[in-house]
Amino acid sequence: MRFEGSKNYVATADLQLAVNAAITLQRPLLVKGEPGTGKTMLAEEVAAALGMPLLQWHIKSTTKAQHGLYEYDAVSRLRDSQLGDERVANIANYIIKGVLWQAFESDVPTVVLIDEIDKADIEFPNDLLRELDRMEFFCYETRELVRATHRPVIIITSNNEKELPDAFLRRCFFHYIAFPDKTTMEKIIDVHFPGLQEDLIHEALEVFFEMRQVSGLKKKPSTSELLDWLKLLNAENIDPKVLAANGKRTELPPMTGALMKNEQDVGLLQRIVQSNRQRA
Repeated sequence: MRFEGSKNYVATADLQLAVNAAITLQRPLLVKGEPGTGKTMLAEEVAAALGMPLLQWHIKSTTKAQHGLYEYDAVSRLRDSQLGDERVANIANYIIKGVLWQAFESDVPTVVLIDEIDKADIEFPNDLLRELDRMEFFCYETRELVRATHRPVIIITSNNEKELPDAFLRRCFFHYIAFPDKTTMEKIIDVHFPGLQEDLIHEALEVFFEMRQVSGLKKKPSTSELLDWLKLLNAENIDPKVLAANGKRTELPPMTGALMKNEQDVGLLQRIVQSNRQRA
């Protein structure tokens, strides 16, 4: 069972090595990187490449570790008892299985995505240590020990909004997805837009990396935003010559709103363009 990339996802040799190392070590793969660098999509492509079902657990600020195991719907049971429903006799009817329970009882190995773990409370990762280590947990309501039939491939993503506990980090194999260079970015573009005009790709990448190098940006444009921008440029038949700066840029590129997502960054670019115009 080895991951060697896929036709829909450009995985560097380092990233492939990290995925396979986590599989070999039977440890969760913790993936960090800038937003928009394909962390979530990695889990989808690993599952597709290995022919395994994908179970996704998207974390919110209110998510608790217990939600990944199961939830007991006491309210529904109380309502059914008042209505005289026979289902109340079996408490298992009111157990809502979480993503980890589903993965543990699956007849085939699965890929589990725990997406944006850093959004949750700081205790969330620690609360999962035992379950991720032993691949089992106890359901107190049904007095049942749930043990994994097949150890799932677990991929955990983080945008680095919070520091994760050391005890949790020790149990993971870590990989940071570095931002793609121009060569890798061209491969990513070719996957999403095969046959796109080479001049357009060249000029768009020049603008994109130029913007990322602007000092003081609150949010640098990401890979996903570049792909959105290219889609718009192609749809509007923008001439690549319009994107060329010919030295210092004196006009904002068309549809900058696809790349810049807040007024401070747009204002900063406008000031730079205005300054260049005055010097021209």
